[in-house]
Amino acid sequence: MNYSEAMSFIHSVEWQGSRPGLERITELSEMMSHPEGSFSAVHVAGTNGKGSFCAMLASVLHAAGYKTGLFTSPYIEFFEERMQINGRMIGRDELADIVTDISPLCERMSDKPTEFELITAVGFEYFRRNRVDIAVIECGMGGRLDSTNILPPPLLSVITGISLDHVQFLGNTISAIAGEKAGIIKPHSPVLFGGNSPDAEKVISETAESRGCEYRKKDLSKLKNVKYGIDGSVFTYGNYENVRIPLAGAYQPENAASVIEAVHILNRRGLKISEKALRTGLADVSWKGRFEVLHRDPTVIFDGGHNEEGIAAAVRSAKLCLDRRPVIISGVLRDKDHKKMASEISEIADTVFTVTPSSVRALSAADYADDYAETGVAAHPCGSFSEAVSKGYALAARKGSPLLCVGSLYSYADFKNALKKLTENGVKPHE
Repeated sequence: MNYSEAMSFIHSVEWQGSRPGLERITELSEMMSHPEGSFSAVHVAGTNGKGSFCAMLASVLHAAGYKTGLFTSPYIEFFEERMQINGRMIGRDELADIVTDISPLCERMSDKPTEFELITAVGFEYFRRNRVDIAVIECGMGGRLDSTNILPPPLLSVITGISLDHVQFLGNTISAIAGEKAGIIKPHSPVLFGGNSPDAEKVISETAESRGCEYRKKDLSKLKNVKYGIDGSVFTYGNYENVRIPLAGAYQPENAASVIEAVHILNRRGLKISEKALRTGLADVSWKGRFEVLHRDPTVIFDGGHNEEGIAAAVRSAKLCLDRRPVIISGVLRDKDHKKMASEISEIADTVFTVTPSSVRALSAADYADDYAETGVAAHPCGSFSEAVSKGYALAARKGSPLLCVGSLYSYADFKNALKKLTENGVKPHE
């Protein structure tokens, strides 16, 4: 297979759909002689914050000298972002080679794997072939029945913030969802909780205790002197003063605090991560789509807050990092609490241009504009991202206001491409 054929195979309708369960990935892994057992792992679940946490921790591990894999979901701009080693995406030729080798095994299975199960197998095989020392593995959805949960007991299990999401699969209460996320906890492997929900913490801490695991959480009382800006944050956490991260967003210092706690646990488990490596890794991290500055003058920012908690975090970030009310471009999925999300965004919005994300689950731009009309904020539905970016950019430039695109991560590529087309003549987007 070449790259195009490999991608066609991965995206085949035959594998589509979310079908939680470990039977198929277990069968496929057995036929592959268990690639997941060839590397040490940090396993990460959660609703919000897990992608940023994974990127930060992988950067720290790389700075400490470890050959580090990173497996994340979903991809934001390029499919190959899902699996990286030392900050570099998998090459297209190597991806095609691995899919070529795995595809006959998939064809032999009577119950074919889902797309994400196949991607998980590809990622684990990629790490095995390249002999990574340690991999940071992000769950796709849930935890207990997520395909990544075939991992053997990891060095550390991490559960980040939890909110109501994927309720049709995971349950309609925080406690129920926390129970699914806690399914990644393996006997006697340490557990770190990076969220703030008391209901979630109760479930996670009790699960950790029942399985004989050390339990630890970030301590927000140790997070002090935080200075926010669109170029990142500087903060103190415990004995670590003036820690710098280049990721903007009010929530990123909290994610970094969880990384610091994770480093303490990993060092006790035999890794050697110095304070210098910790600071270097945090200072060098990059992560797309989370209050990311894409352009200057006017300031253009994208934040992929895709649910109620994510939108609340984006709104808080705007209040802390921006000096003026932004012009908003937003598109959301109809299975989210879009009315509440519109209400949250209306707290900071100057004007809103609504769009329809590229997803079968998308809420139409017209219906989303109606949600804003109920809040008293002027909203204008647009037929395309190009239209929304053109109108939003022009208005922001005229008013001297920031332009903030917030909503589903499915919007990222469309938004960035529209911005690039708009600004490519004489104005260079910030990379």
